[in-house]
Amino acid sequence: MSDKHSSNAYWAANVRIIWICLAIWALVSFGFGIILRPMLQGIPVGGSDLGFWFAQQGSILVFIVLIFWYAWRMNRLDREYGVDE
Repeated sequence: MSDKHSSNAYWAANVRIIWICLAIWALVSFGFGIILRPMLQGIPVGGSDLGFWFAQQGSILVFIVLIFWYAWRMNRLDREYGVDE
């Protein structure tokens, strides 16, 4: 019974981490790049405005950071639940 509970808790934590990553990625790529772009127009970044930067480069950089953060966090979660390799 304890093994089943541990397995459910592990997958619940895994899904929670995935949802956090997806929410951050959606906020940065869709929110900052499209919806909030008019509010970010006055902030210059690299010869362009901040909204354009998020749409073109920022969302890709955030996605790469999220990949590394997810791998680090999942390794830590695996150790917590004893399923690491």
